[in-house]
Amino acid sequence: MNWISTLLDNLNYGTITFLMMLESTVVPVPSELVVSPAAYHAAAGNLNIFLVILFATIGADLGATINYVGGYYLGRPIIYKFANSRWGRLCLLNQEKVEKSEKYFYNHGMVATISGRLIPGIRHLISIPAGIAKMNYWKFLLYTTIGAGVWNCILAALGWYVHTIVPADQLESKLTEYGDYIKWGIIALVGIVAVFFVVRYWIKKRK
Repeated sequence: MNWISTLLDNLNYGTITFLMMLESTVVPVPSELVVSPAAYHAAAGNLNIFLVILFATIGADLGATINYVGGYYLGRPIIYKFANSRWGRLCLLNQEKVEKSEKYFYNHGMVATISGRLIPGIRHLISIPAGIAKMNYWKFLLYTTIGAGVWNCILAALGWYVHTIVPADQLESKLTEYGDYIKWGIIALVGIVAVFFVVRYWIKKRK
């Protein structure tokens, strides 16, 4: 998608919002290649780091809302049909991925809307089962904003740090490299937090 590459080469608050909106739907736009480069430019004085996080989160909320509305009004059969279609495959989507996000949502309840935003492979799809389940929209939006905000802060911190050690011509490759470490680190962190809550619930139940 050359037009996405063009937007990535000309990052401003409008393109950040638009690309993060796409990233939160089903369009394969890696958030680490949007927020982190924007933070990199902010560290160079070209953008404001707080506005980068703000507009990235607004974009994520807009995209998540699109998925939520789709799940709410279209329902599971049509969502699955799209996921298995040619257009779905072009978006790197399939029924198995949607089912995986549904399972995660139903296993973890409303909190999945926050934690799911931090897990690769689920984060951009977790809004669909929230819509299918007809979760209260304002709660959904609050949890989505928290999850997306945390994720964007992490990516922004990465971009800001990378500015001190990586020249501009190596930015994309280094962000991809570091992004993988961050993804696995976050998965481990979410797993630890989940275990903590399960153990705490078990202890309270025993008491």
